[in-house]
Amino acid sequence: MNRINKRKQYERGYYQTHPCTDSFTCKHCGRPVVSAGAGSDHRNHCPNCLTSLHLDVEPGDRSADCGGLMDAIAVWVRKNGEWAIVHRCRRCGALSSNRVAADDNPMKLMSIAMKPLSAPPFPLERIEEMTALMGGEGSTGL
Repeated sequence: MNRINKRKQYERGYYQTHPCTDSFTCKHCGRPVVSAGAGSDHRNHCPNCLTSLHLDVEPGDRSADCGGLMDAIAVWVRKNGEWAIVHRCRRCGALSSNRVAADDNPMKLMSIAMKPLSAPPFPLERIEEMTALMGGEGSTGL
């Protein structure tokens, strides 16, 4: 069933109030994705590669016309300590945040979380100099 027919099957906002138990094949890695194991009523990304599809403008409304692949580009921690994934659409650049599912790939999540530390926007050799300029001691033992 394609997106257009699926959108016509349910009235607007249906997925905002009803669980989504549909299975799908990930458009990025090709693995089958089922709703069981997500720990939520709304499976919105592949637990293997964390890729999503741009289907919603508001969560669950299925009103986005884009349909592009959304790459997991970052993770953040919500006020309650729950992790969420930031997705960016390859086609239109839209950003969205989705909560981490119980069965998401932990190595992929940690890889995304560590990316800024492994590629800082300044040379690590200058960290002592920059710390001293900020008024700190600057000694890192490097």
